[in-house]
Amino acid sequence: MNARLNVEPNVAEPDAFYELLVDTHQDLSNEQSGMLNAQLVLLLSNHIGDLAVLREAFAIARANVAPASA
Repeated sequence: MNARLNVEPNVAEPDAFYELLVDTHQDLSNEQSGMLNAQLVLLLSNHIGDLAVLREAFAIARANVAPASA
């Protein structure tokens, strides 16, 4: 299996998805929000299940994070 990460728009209702994401984080501290994000990563990674796809996603996400300022 040669699955590739789909980086094209693929959410049927992007506005509803964004609202759900924002609402899920509402009233959480930064620490709780980080924990929620970590749990989402683990749950969705398990759902994907393909290590090659996950490696690609992690690499893209990491490349899009600005380096910390010194």
